Amino acid sequence: MNEIDGRIAPVFKWGGGKRQLLDDILPLIPPHTRYYEPFIGGAAVLLGLQPKKAIINDFNEELINTYITIRDNPKALISELEQHKANNSVEYFYDVRAWDRDKDAYAELSDIKRAARTLYLNKTCFNGLYRVNKQGFFNTPCGKYKNPDIVNAEKIMAIHEYLSKNKVVIKQGDYKDALKGIRKGAFVYFDPPYMPPENGDETFTSYTVDGFGPEQQIELKELCDKLTARGVKFMLSNSSCSFIKELYKDYDIKIVSARRNVSADTSKRILIDEVLL
Repeated sequence: MNEIDGRIAPVFKWGGGKRQLLDDILPLIPPHTRYYEPFIGGAAVLLGLQPKKAIINDFNEELINTYITIRDNPKALISELEQHKANNSVEYFYDVRAWDRDKDAYAELSDIKRAARTLYLNKTCFNGLYRVNKQGFFNTPCGKYKNPDIVNAEKIMAIHEYLSKNKVVIKQGDYKDALKGIRKGAFVYFDPPYMPPENGDETFTSYTVDGFGPEQQIELKELCDKLTARGVKFMLSNSSCSFIKELYKDYDIKIVSARRNVSADTSKRILIDEVLL
């Protein structure tokens, strides 16, 4: 689904997504030879910018499988989603959610069926929150929607057109591996799991990913230093907390405000400061 301004709308509902901040982010991206986004998530910045040469990555296998399926088999994916829409109910949601509990059976599913499951759960679970437990099983509960947008055919086809007609390499794995071979003149947009702010606001922290704490934030900053030394420009989003602002004190810092809607309590859906570094 193309917006009036030419941007492509993301197909995923994604905690911490950047669609509402595009007017802040896009003007700050300098000319570049190739675009890199190692934490692709909902892909709002990629789809807003639509670079002709890009390398995108995420550690989330199901997310990356879905983007590859959108690129390679959009019509088959839409057909699978139509079946999910026809069967949608609370009971059906929990049946589909439980597919990954049987690892052997789940491994036998086609990439198309896995991608359709990922999108179906994303559109019908609580606030589109992607969350897995310690065993790696998707465990977000069912949301309360009267008419969830399960099929998303126009959005899928718009993203398919972009991915298939441009040189967009899709990778899955560690963010550092996605940057191997990067050259001077490239540009990197980092949107990593956020550092929780000092106030511990659950509205903000509930969509962060476990395992990306202070040590990983420091490691990422050191990588940014290396990129800068090599002539590679970058932008990074994170929470507006003293740890992050002190860590990146030698870089330009812009404060922006985003409304985060991951709370079931609408009174907690407030504007939260974030930083663009």
